[in-house]
Amino acid sequence: MNVLLLAWKIKLPPMMEIITAEQLMEYLGDYILDAKPKEISEIQRLNYEQNMSDAMAILHKLQTGLDVNVKFTGVRVFEYTPECIVFDLLDIPLYHGWLVDPQVADIVKAVGNCSYNQLVEKIISCKQSDNSELVSEGFVAEQFLNNTATQLTYHGLCELTSAVQEGELCVFFRNNHFSTMTKYKGQLYLLVTDQGFLTEEKVVWESLHNVDGDGNFCDSEFHLRPPSDPETVYRGQQDQIDQDYLMALSLQQEQQSQEINWEQIPEGISDLELAKKLQEEEDRRASQYYQEQEQAAAQVQQQVQGAASPASARQSGSNERKRKEPREKEKEKEKNSCVLL
Repeated sequence: MNVLLLAWKIKLPPMMEIITAEQLMEYLGDYILDAKPKEISEIQRLNYEQNMSDAMAILHKLQTGLDVNVKFTGVRVFEYTPECIVFDLLDIPLYHGWLVDPQVADIVKAVGNCSYNQLVEKIISCKQSDNSELVSEGFVAEQFLNNTATQLTYHGLCELTSAVQEGELCVFFRNNHFSTMTKYKGQLYLLVTDQGFLTEEKVVWESLHNVDGDGNFCDSEFHLRPPSDPETVYRGQQDQIDQDYLMALSLQQEQQSQEINWEQIPEGISDLELAKKLQEEEDRRASQYYQEQEQAAAQVQQQVQGAASPASARQSGSNERKRKEPREKEKEKEKNSCVLL
């Protein structure tokens, strides 16, 4: 969304400071539908519509995270996953800088053309091998991952600087985070979006010139602009890290609690029977959710009736609920909203 906003491909209403995730998804979905090419062949049209359908199917994942698997041979080389369709459809380049230096032959041999997931599996396999050469290769690959834990190498940084075009707006993937990146006068910059900079209106970009993440902060015109209170920024960044971790943990626990026990499903089950079981599970969850909502509403109603038996008390309780409802809605709104930087 930041890339599309900076490129003026999507425009938000003036003076808007807070927007919900649902609204962002609506803007993005509308743009995908409107950006359909006009003068294309029938084959290209069918291909585009299929990609658009696939992108819409995984659009909800943008709120929690995408499955992106880098390869160590090029800054734009990723293992193909359905999530990559979104970037292709929106014509947004996706980069990373986790590359193997081609001059280090033993690492090149150990890593090969593996993606990150494949390399982890290879390391485990090599460690369990009786072949000393494979064990050594696995050790070299593991050392490479440990030594490049920042997921950015100097060779990768050089390749990035060369590959990204001047003024290009793109997305940079590193440490499971997606950042908006651009190039200005030969230097790479990342858009600052950490919560710690929420009150730092002049801090917009951070330079990407080393692998340790120690960049220089700049304003919208790329002039140096250090934060007014570094300590407040640091605390805000730590809060952001804690919130990201808690959100990921919450989503993982929620997913685990809702997962179907596949071991209980007999082998050889037909697609129709499996679909019925999945539908039954979905119906059960929905029923449980509505029951919980009804029970909560009933408890609230009993409490109100018990506390307000006279007519005047009922009127007072009604007025109190009316005063509370906006506050609760406001809290819910704040909970589901994010601040545009």
